[in-house]
Order: sequence, then C-alpha cells, then structure tokens
Amino acid sequence: MIEQKTIGFIGYGNMAQAIAQGWVKAGVLKGENIVACAAHYDKLVANAAQLGVRPLHTPEEVVQASDVVIIAIKPYQIEKVLAPLAEELAQPRIFVISLAAGWNLEQYQDLLGEDVAVQCTIPNTPIAVGQGIVIAEQDHSLNDDQVAVFESLFSPIAQIERVDSKHMGIAMSIAGCAPAFTAMYMEALGDAGVKYGLQRDVAYRLAAKVVEGVGALYMATGTHPGAMKDAVSSPGGATIKGVAELEQKAFRGAVIAAIDAIEGK
Repeated sequence: MIEQKTIGFIGYGNMAQAIAQGWVKAGVLKGENIVACAAHYDKLVANAAQLGVRPLHTPEEVVQASDVVIIAIKPYQIEKVLAPLAEELAQPRIFVISLAAGWNLEQYQDLLGEDVAVQCTIPNTPIAVGQGIVIAEQDHSLNDDQVAVFESLFSPIAQIERVDSKHMGIAMSIAGCAPAFTAMYMEALGDAGVKYGLQRDVAYRLAAKVVEGVGALYMATGTHPGAMKDAVSSPGGATIKGVAELEQKAFRGAVIAAIDAIEGK
C-alpha cells in the first residue's frame, strides 16, 4: 500500500529530511516515491539527491504529484503558502500531515475548509534513525484508510503518541526539545569520562548507550524511573553518592525549570 504512494513535502528543512531519511533507511519508502519543494531550489536539489528524492519547484507541483502532502514550512508561512492551494488540497485523493508547531485541526479547517483531511503532528529528530516520536493531535479529519496510511508511514520509524489539542505544546516541549537536553547530558558525561582519562569517543559511546538502554528498559517493562534508579543505588555505594550530589545541585529541578522556560512559566 505504501510503496504505491507518493509523499510530498512542502518545505524540505532539517525535520523533513530526517523523516525522509528514516523512511528510506527503514525501507518504508524509496527516495523516488518522495517529492519536495523548498524556497531555495539549488539547495533543495543538493539535499534531495542524498536520498534520491525528486525536487520540484513549487508547492502546487508537490500537491499535484502527491497522495500525502506534508507541511514542513515555518508556522508563519502556512497561511500565505497554503491558502491558494485550498481547493486542490480538498480533493479526496489527498490528505495533509502538518509538522508545524502551534497549528491544530481547527486552524487548518478555518484556513482551508472542512473538506480538507488533516492530521497535525510534532515529530522529533531521532526519527532519522527510526527512533523518533510523533506527537499526533487526537482530533483529525482523516478517514480510516488515511489513518492506516499515516500509521504505516510513521509507526516503523517512530512511536506515535496521540495527545489532546490542549496538551500538544507540553508534549512538544518534552519530545521535541528534550533531545537537546539529553545531548547536553551525554556531552557532560563524556567530559567527565575524559577528565578521568577515557578517550572521548569511548566516553560518548558509553553515555549514548546508557541513555538508549535506560529508555529501552522503561519501554519494555514500564518500571518507574525512580525504581530503576533505586535498583542500582546500593547502600553506601558509588551510585547513591552521585545521586545525592545531583540532588544537591537541583538536577531534577533544573530539568523542570527548562520545561517551564519553554512553556513561559
């Protein structure tokens, strides 16, 4: 079913490229089944060539060529770019997936009309290696067949989490922004390893595998994070000494404060 579809990106920046990379790497799609347009055509041609994606010149060309249209431009550009395409996007053969933070189904229907089939999402960058998260708004206007296509596209490369409209923002903050915090944590562990004599590449690999492994353990078992921490914190041992120091430095409070800063609290 998916192999016969053409997926079109309006906008081909970092997130669009990460999704395309995830699809091709996972064998979900071939590059030739993906089309894209972008503001700077020469740059688009170079980026598209990496996966065999077909570059097109305009959003109109993308819509005409596609079964699924992915909106991957900046939120402030959406109204100007999509309003002229409303009639074309309302065709039953097409549905729309939005990657734009801050846009929901109601806004798209106000702009494009209620006949347009839309699923609003917020993905994160690990989708490039098949380890992503896709926050999907619970409210959508896809029919059952379109939902099946959406899930066939994204479930091989991401965990799809459906969230009500009012919580899309906080879900985005955790899934979309926290990869930067996690990378900082990995970098800090790497620096600590180097401080005590480890080669940097070894220290980074250890840090990366720890993050990957703890996440996988939670997903497999559902064990509370506090219980996972307790399981490796022996009385009087090395781990609990480190945990106590992190508490002294308000490690958890700093993480929560980072989310507060994003949410404007």
